[in-house]
Amino acid sequence: MTFDRRQFLTGSGLGLLAFQVAGAAVLLSPRAARAEGVPFRVLAPDEVALVDALGEALLPGAATAGLAHYLDQQLAADPVDSLLMIRYLDVPPPYVAFYRPCLVAVATAARALHGKPFTELEPAVRGAFIAQIQKSSPDGWQGPPAPFFYFVLRSDAVDVVYGTPEGFAKLGIPYMQHIMPPTPW
Repeated sequence: MTFDRRQFLTGSGLGLLAFQVAGAAVLLSPRAARAEGVPFRVLAPDEVALVDALGEALLPGAATAGLAHYLDQQLAADPVDSLLMIRYLDVPPPYVAFYRPCLVAVATAARALHGKPFTELEPAVRGAFIAQIQKSSPDGWQGPPAPFFYFVLRSDAVDVVYGTPEGFAKLGIPYMQHIMPPTPW
């Protein structure tokens, strides 16, 4: 199944993205892609686990909302069509060259500071780690500055969690899209 521009724009207005499932493009929300176990195309299993853990520490509900699927789908797509925050910050593609070193830096820093992977840290320790990278790069951090990564990944998480009519409702803000989606997702 292929999509023309009109179908893509209609689907993206609903918060749907084109995921590859059994060799065919299927329009799904990141949450639905996670629920259906859509295979990852770019992120390795350890990266998926780390994105989920980081997402939950940055914004509770981000993993369930499909942050890892959203990030993977966007990294697999043409950078010109990317909805990732990094695209709007003048970082040149490929965007995986930004995210992957940052994920390695998080994994390395967590192990150096706490003796175990970020995914195994207690919630309070994860929170303290997130507070640290929000302000400065931990000793030994290799890659783009930690506060910049924090800003980018948290912005992506906010888009996934709150970038829908339901997300706006959670915030108590009227959803003011120019054209209302015909059905909720």
